[in-house]
Parts: sequence; C-alpha cells; structure tokens
Amino acid sequence: MAARAYWKGFLRLSLVSIAVEIYNAVETKSEISFRQIHKPSGRRINYTKTVQGIGEIKSSDIVKGYEVDDDTYVTLEPDEIEAVKLESKKTIDLVKFVDATDIDPRYFERPYFVAPADKHSGEGFVVIREALKKTGKVGLAQLTIAGREWLVAISAFEDGLLMEMLRYADELKEPASFFDEVPTAKPDKEMVDLAVELIGRKSGKFAPDQFQNHYAQALRDLINKKMKGQKVVAPHEEVARGGGKVIDLMAALRKSIGEGQKSKPRSKAGAAKSKGASSGGRTKAKTTRKRA
Repeated sequence: MAARAYWKGFLRLSLVSIAVEIYNAVETKSEISFRQIHKPSGRRINYTKTVQGIGEIKSSDIVKGYEVDDDTYVTLEPDEIEAVKLESKKTIDLVKFVDATDIDPRYFERPYFVAPADKHSGEGFVVIREALKKTGKVGLAQLTIAGREWLVAISAFEDGLLMEMLRYADELKEPASFFDEVPTAKPDKEMVDLAVELIGRKSGKFAPDQFQNHYAQALRDLINKKMKGQKVVAPHEEVARGGGKVIDLMAALRKSIGEGQKSKPRSKAGAAKSKGASSGGRTKAKTTRKRA
C-alpha cells in the first residue's frame, strides 16, 4: 500500500518553486497503547462531551474558543480559521541557510521525508538536494500544518530531502536554574583523563538498531502470559533507605577501565611507567581517544 502524503504543496528557493509531498518519517505502530477498561464488566470506557448545566451535546455544536477571561471565550468558526491567509499553508519558502551544527539539538522535534510530487518537479528537486549537499547547509522555512505555523529545517538526506520540525526560541526553558547544584570547582584532571579513556574505549559508530525497547518487549511478554492464563507476580524490590551511597569516584573510574586488574597483563613500557610513578603515590592513566 502506497504511503499517504501528510502534506502537499510547494518548495521554493528564491524564484524556483517545485511541487513536493511530505511523508511521516517516524513509525509508531510498534508502540504499545492501552485502553481504559471497566474492570467489573471488562468493557471499554467511552467518553461523552458534556456542558455543565446542559448535559451531553452534539459534535456539530462544538466550535473552537480562545479564553480571554475566566469562563469567557472568543469563539471561532472553522471557515473563519480557514480564512487566515498564510503563504506557509501551501509553500515552504527557504529563506535562510545555516550549518546543521549551528542548531541547538533542543530545537529538533520530528522528522519528515520530502519528495517531488511528480516527474515534472524531479529536476528542480535534485538541483536543490545537490546544492544542500555541496554546501553542507540546512534551509530554514516556516510551514503551517495541523493548525500551527512551524519553523522547519530542510536538509539533503540520501536520495531525497529531510524536513525536521523545530521548536521556536520561546518554547525552550532556560537551563541555568536546572543546574544550580552542579559544582563550580574544576574536577580532578586524572579523574577526567580516566573518564575520557573510558569513553574512548566505548566509542563507535551510531548504530541505533543495536538498541531494543526492553520495556515494550516486557509488556508484550506480560500480555502473552495473561492471555495464556498465567499468574503474574511482581518481583520483590528492596527499598533503598537513607541517603545515596557514597562511592570512591577515583576507584570506580579505575575499576571501570580495568586498571589494576591482573586478567590483562600490561606491556613492559606500561609497567615501567607505573614503577617510575609509584614514588609519587599515584599513577596517571594514559588517555586514548578512538574516533567514532
């Protein structure tokens, strides 16, 4: 079954305008969703729309309203909302280009694929795609969809284009107040070097397929057991008492990278270095970095 376009319109670069279609790039069918059930009868709970003092009302009597005071609203009819004319309803106008690395990752919200709407749009589409690849830039535009004007970023992606919806600046919280408890003193250099080495050893290429949704799988297993009539007993968990456990951070870092373990013999050069540094009471770990 062919994918259904989420939006149809035009992609514009200055005087160049081509017809495009946007498709959702995220798959959600793997997510497990629950319904609220009336336990005594086992039937699904239904919800009715009611008005205080009136009771249940018809869907055709519902309009959108903006609250201007306590329980006071300005109501808008569907055709009045549709009358708001914005060019971004039909056109993605690339008005600025930036390096992808310049965009704070907090702004990114959801990805979509952008494809040419027909064969006549193919040539212009490929030209824009190749230009974005060559410059390494991301095009910024605005797009009205689902009752909201979004800030979007358009970039080259494989054979097509990728559109990512972005948040506006005023939607992000200021981080300072969340980091009040972060120490301001400079950390111990040796501990930082050990942490750097540990990160280097665990570095590699981004491979998201190596990670599985364990919670979703556990829920499926639980559902299958219930379907088979098996009784499910929650495992006993000890409740932690008192404050957090105090650990020796230096010892934990050394243990993490295997320092001091006899299972892996060190080289003669490494042993000599350790011997030479022993008079100082502390051995500095060699820092290694591996490229991802």
